[in-house]
Amino acid sequence: MSSNNSATVDKYLEAIFYIAFEGEVVRPGRLAKWLSVSPPTVSEALGRLRRDGWITIKEDRSAVLTSAGQKAASNLVRHHRILERWLTDVLGLDWATADDEADRLSSAISDFLIDQIDASLERPLTCPHGNVIPGRAAPYGKLTALANLAVGTPATIRRISEVAEHDARELLLMLAGHEMAEGSLVQVVDVAIAQDEIGALVGGKRVALSVAAAQLIWVEVAT
Repeated sequence: MSSNNSATVDKYLEAIFYIAFEGEVVRPGRLAKWLSVSPPTVSEALGRLRRDGWITIKEDRSAVLTSAGQKAASNLVRHHRILERWLTDVLGLDWATADDEADRLSSAISDFLIDQIDASLERPLTCPHGNVIPGRAAPYGKLTALANLAVGTPATIRRISEVAEHDARELLLMLAGHEMAEGSLVQVVDVAIAQDEIGALVGGKRVALSVAAAQLIWVEVAT
């Protein structure tokens, strides 16, 4: 195991980390949806996590990682993102499949083996979706959601939200199908408000995205 915790504890710590990283408040209902479990199951699990010192629970019932919880969660996320990088770059798996397999492996694989894989990859800064590996600096500057990019402004895709990885798996497949990846050049060409759709050029090809999907794609404006 990557920690002395049960796989269930690891899943909760990792989920809390991801949701908080995306700027969301970590409420029980959000965790229930994220983990596909019932609200009573979440309430019971959060009680155990608080008892064991992994989280604090605020007056609004939201969960916040303690310093110990943050350290444990960061290590799990490090495992996951390095595994994703290895599974895509070395084994050639698609984004969605790599994420599924990393989910299965991240708690079970040792720190020693992760360190070896990391070294063999020459210590990448991000996962394949551009999310920074904990403990490393982001290789990009200020980001904005593609949905907020002004028409005609050139930009580079830098990060796909963890929410997309978890809640919108079809988006990962669609992006891969259109060859939209970290580092791809993108430009919004039109916004159809009535259809709730954004038209973008990627590699000279037009791609139609829902506004919700475009909110999950983070870009760096060209300077």
